[in-house]
Amino acid sequence: MNLDSLLRRALAGELGPDPADQRVSVGFTTRQGVRHPGRDGGYRNEVVSLRVGAAVGSCAVEPGRVTDDAVFECVGRSVAELLGHADRAVRVAALDAYLMGVRPHAEVAETTTIPAGDSLAKSLHRAGTVVDLLAPAAGQRVLVVGVVNSLLHHLRLRRVDYTPCDRKGGTTEWGEPILTDAAKGLTDCDAILASGMTLGDDGVDLLLDHARTTGVPLVFFAQTGSAVLPWFIGDGATAVSAEPYPFFWLDGGPTPIHRYRAVPA
Repeated sequence: MNLDSLLRRALAGELGPDPADQRVSVGFTTRQGVRHPGRDGGYRNEVVSLRVGAAVGSCAVEPGRVTDDAVFECVGRSVAELLGHADRAVRVAALDAYLMGVRPHAEVAETTTIPAGDSLAKSLHRAGTVVDLLAPAAGQRVLVVGVVNSLLHHLRLRRVDYTPCDRKGGTTEWGEPILTDAAKGLTDCDAILASGMTLGDDGVDLLLDHARTTGVPLVFFAQTGSAVLPWFIGDGATAVSAEPYPFFWLDGGPTPIHRYRAVPA
């Protein structure tokens, strides 16, 4: 299974209610800039979100790529229409909202809480829960697709080697060069940690196919497509850390994370 086949199944009504009867009531974009205390660099996030009933589905995008008008035009349209939208980010956000209504996280996943704290404390705690899902051993090499310095921090604490990869390139907090092509990092990795943003930038199928072929553990940390990626558990994905909107970086109080794991054979 891949994203396109999951979209087709949803559109055919195989996964839940007829998507033609489900409508988007709210569409919005969240823009964030961050520079944690004590960190040398900062970054920007932009996320397109669509609400269907009680569920909010999201897809991160490059800042400025999706216009406010494009998001506003989704409001009032059916999920069926948006699952066939020309923009991949809209398709992912619509599918995410639809599947979150079909299978709410709180009903099927293990829920843990990121305690209240400043932005860095919450980022580090969240990263620790993600690395716990992978449980890498010292000396292993992890391909990290979607560089989050707090994740790298926890891998370093465990003496785990890693290859940082992000299409933006640049360097990590420790001055390490960041690979821009994930395919080049797959050849010598023992495990993969990947952002849900790979759903939005078309990199997810490469990672799933590699994990299926090689048996390499693949764990997703997902704000983008938090309700989409759990459908790949046992079919490429080993585990998913699912974090629906509102994300930990929007609130200084306690916030939930929902964890999915493959059932051992």
